[in-house]
Parts: sequence; structure tokens; C-alpha cells
Amino acid sequence: MNRSESIGGRGFVDVIIPVYNEMESLPALWKRLSAVAAACPRWSWRYIFVNDGSHDESRRILDSLAEEHASCTVIHFSRNFGHQMAVTAGLDHSSGDIVCIIDADLQDPPEVMADMVRAIEEGFNVAYGQRIQRTGESAFKTLTATWFYRILAMMTSVEIPVDTGDFRAIDRNVADVLRVMRERHRFVRGMVAWVGFRSKAISYRRDARHAGVTKYPIRRMLRFATDALYSFSDVPLRVAGYVGAVAALSGFVGIVYIIVQGVVFRNYLPGVSAVLFAVLALGGVQLLCIGVLGQYVGRIFDQGKGRPLYVIAEVRNAIVPGASPAPRPLGVREGASSGGAA
Repeated sequence: MNRSESIGGRGFVDVIIPVYNEMESLPALWKRLSAVAAACPRWSWRYIFVNDGSHDESRRILDSLAEEHASCTVIHFSRNFGHQMAVTAGLDHSSGDIVCIIDADLQDPPEVMADMVRAIEEGFNVAYGQRIQRTGESAFKTLTATWFYRILAMMTSVEIPVDTGDFRAIDRNVADVLRVMRERHRFVRGMVAWVGFRSKAISYRRDARHAGVTKYPIRRMLRFATDALYSFSDVPLRVAGYVGAVAALSGFVGIVYIIVQGVVFRNYLPGVSAVLFAVLALGGVQLLCIGVLGQYVGRIFDQGKGRPLYVIAEVRNAIVPGASPAPRPLGVREGASSGGAA
């Protein structure tokens, strides 16, 4: 059964679009989003633009869209909180029967969302875009992304599809579960995989950026990769334990060997360089293990502080959800300067 029919008429599709310095892409993005909505008239389309602290003309363009189109909700963050927090804010403010997530740079074709919506209509809970080609990206980025997804798949117990991003459509059941998952170091595509339900891959060719430069330099890519790994795997902790065990065993064997050489064979080994090497090696292993442990402890520390995931400076054309509103931190008033969910 068509899900829009199951709720008695036209249902809502909410499209979440994180925006960070994308003023060149926004006009073209809006044109293509409007075309997708026109091609799928059985659904009412709404758009949640999350301005993640842009410092170009993105804010002005988004405010103009909100003034001209009641279907456009615009959320302005008080500063840059990151892509995953922007997606989270969109989820917190959505109430549609289907929720789509797409970036503003037009690398992911908006037209593919029509196929994703059809998959949800067929009964799937998640329809995710799976890249079969990445145009306009360097060989280094393509190679590292390919290996990252495969290494992550080997090291996690959650089956996260390879060659995917946050470009996807989810139904209301999945969106409601994601709204109550409030970890700070977020990896949304992994969280969706952890939730489960029926999923369908939609293959597509990823385009080059419409304009501007990537917002994910190597530093951010590494941070994103470590968030993904440490959020969904305890393998680094176990590896650190194995390395420590091997180092301790090697040290014990070395001590026994030195004792046997001295007591049995009367061959006393001066071994200053060997001792120095052993101390440096064991010290390096210890520092490595402490560093891995520190990554997990640091995440516990961040989570324990209980700060809001994001802070909102202003909301235009807010969607009034049919269910309970997203939780708000204490001490933040409603309205134009509302705060992000804790």
C-alpha cells in the first residue's frame, strides 16, 4: 500500500539540507528540489535548511527562501557545530512521514530522492544512496574513502553499507528512534544502520561539486573517521590489550633468556643498547594503549557534561510537529533564539 494513502491523503516528505558556506549552490539546489516535488505530487514536500554557522551570503539566501516559500524552514545555528549536528537538528525539527537527507553542494543528485521515496512507499524503512561512481574527487580521496568503509565494516558489529553517505530517506519510525539517540560524537549513517529495519540501496553516480570547495579537508575527514570507528567498535581497545599482552610476554621471555644465559652458560650480556631498545619499545606500546583508552574516556567526558548538541539562534517557518516536540535544554526560551536539543 502506498504510505501516503495509508495515512488518508497526501503525506509529508521533509528534506533536511545542512548548509555551510554554499551560497553558490543554493539557487540551483532549490530549482532542482522544486522539480523533484513537482514530479512527486502525491506527497507534500517541506524543506528544512540548517545553516551551520555560514559566514558567506548563505544566511541571506535562506532567509529569502523562507520569506517566499512557506514550505521552507530555516534553522540558523549560533555558530558552526558540524555537519552531523546540522543533520540532527533537522531530524529534531521534522515531523514528516518520510525524511530525506541531502547535502547542499549538489554532489548527490536531488532527483534520486524520488526513487528513495518510492522505496519507502514499497514498504522499506530506509532507502540509502550507494555510490557507484565519484566524479570530481581526487584519487586520494576516492581511495581513502573506499578503504575506510571496508575497514569500518570489518571492525564493527553493525553492518554499515559501503560506499554510502548520509544521502538517504527514512520513514517516521526510524526518524523517531534517531531523535532519542543523543550521543555527541555522531556518525548518522552508522546510527541508521544500528537502528535496523528494512533497507534498500539506491545506486547512483555522484557528481562533482556545483560550486565552491569541499568542507571536509583531511583534518575533518580524519576526525570523522575516528568518530565513526570509536562510536561503533571496541576493536581498538581489544587491539591495545593484545599489543600490551604481547609486549609483556616478550619482556618475560627476554628476562628468562637473560637469566638462563647468566646462570647456566655464565654468559653475562652487557646489553645496554638492548635494554634501551626494550624500554623505548615498551614505553611506546604503553603510550599507544593509553592514547586509545583516552579516546574512549574523552568521549565519556564529553557525553557526561550534558551540554546541548547544538544551539539555535533563529528559526524561520518552524514546522509544528504532530507528536511531542524535540527536547530543549533548560534555560533556553522558545522562539527566535531557541536552543538545540540536549
